[in-house]
Amino acid sequence: MLFERFEASGLAHYSYLVGDGAAAAVIDPRRDAAVYQRVALRNGMRITTILETHRHEDFVSGSVELASRTGARIYHADAQLAYAYGEPTTAGQRFPVGRLALEALATPGHTPGSVAYLLYDPKGRLWMAFSGDTLFAGDVGRVDLVEGGDPLAMAELLYDSLHRRLLPLGDEVIVCPAHGAGSVCGVAIAERMITTIGLERRFNPRLQLDRSAFLREASATHHRPPYFRRVELLNVRGAPLPRWFPLPEILSSERFAAALANGAAVLDVRSELAFGAAHIPGAISIGLSRVSRYVGSLVPLESPLLLVGEGDQIVAAACELVRLGYDQVVGSLADGMSAWSQSGRAVASVDTVSVQQLCELLDDRGPVAVLDVRTTGETLSAGEIEVATHISLVELPVRLQEVPPGPLYIFCGSGARAMTAASVLAAAGRRDLHVVLGGVTAWRSVRCPLRFPERP
Repeated sequence: MLFERFEASGLAHYSYLVGDGAAAAVIDPRRDAAVYQRVALRNGMRITTILETHRHEDFVSGSVELASRTGARIYHADAQLAYAYGEPTTAGQRFPVGRLALEALATPGHTPGSVAYLLYDPKGRLWMAFSGDTLFAGDVGRVDLVEGGDPLAMAELLYDSLHRRLLPLGDEVIVCPAHGAGSVCGVAIAERMITTIGLERRFNPRLQLDRSAFLREASATHHRPPYFRRVELLNVRGAPLPRWFPLPEILSSERFAAALANGAAVLDVRSELAFGAAHIPGAISIGLSRVSRYVGSLVPLESPLLLVGEGDQIVAAACELVRLGYDQVVGSLADGMSAWSQSGRAVASVDTVSVQQLCELLDDRGPVAVLDVRTTGETLSAGEIEVATHISLVELPVRLQEVPPGPLYIFCGSGARAMTAASVLAAAGRRDLHVVLGGVTAWRSVRCPLRFPERP
């Protein structure tokens, strides 16, 4: 018997491989799908079945890629959509995997046709529930992601799926969701790596609410990254890996500059300090560990894309990007910024100051223009700067007109997101930008202390 969970970094996406005897099944595979085949072959198994819990919004499914490698049959949820691949699954349908069996359970709410898959052991006892984006550790799936949908109606469906279908399965049933902490498909997913129906019944705040309170909370709308629309289309059409994967073409400074002149965007995945010291004018700075979280809100999906990084960062970034549907990666800069600067081409930089320097500036000179790109949740829990304009990083591209004019000090929790914000503003033509390194723990302003806003 084989069970293994795979986590896609950045996206906090969980996929699963279940096997017994010579057969195996994969639930919600990621796009770089060779990993499942390697594990199955190492255990003497062949992947015969691929199951999708719903039409995913935040990452490109690897079902088509994995099926092309293994010959497995694909079964998808959300049968109301015009899929170009696979077969729709129906409630109660069973999928044998050696002595094990998986059974489809309709759990609408996150999407109209969401499905959970129940895993039964060789004696026919219910063992696990692969809950997709219906039930997470400490949270439930968002209902505001279906474009044109009615969040309140979807919340009604979700409540019934949770209380009438999943919770009655039994406290001992292990819950295997499609995402962990950090995913945008939930609002506040807990860091529990393993959970059960019983743990969620007891500790999940959303499951403690009565129906009316649940509907009020669950139907709230949140930021929807613009790349979701493109990913949803790809997940209905099917999307094998692009031919350039896993390594984009390595371009000389001359060819890189030519692609840039032809309209390609530049994504720089180095650290914020490296970017601040020297970067290609117009480049967007998103450190490698944050690519999956922010690129979909800050870099257009349709644009040809150039990469700047160091060492193995390019391969890792390419992996993150294909999972999000960024297929038009033109290439990466050979020998990085050192080669670019040695070629005599323009190099830009961003001024950095410590959080103590900003505090002293506020105390000595009075208010200056400060942009805080933390989330509302962060300002509620850690405090906000009274004189700051608050625009979360993911909303910055559509709220540029709200950014104060003149010299600007950009603040976040550490400095990484502030550098990303500075790169977005610089690409839009802003100058005199100063990134504040540090965070609220170092705040010492006398005239401008941190204050805690009232919770909504």
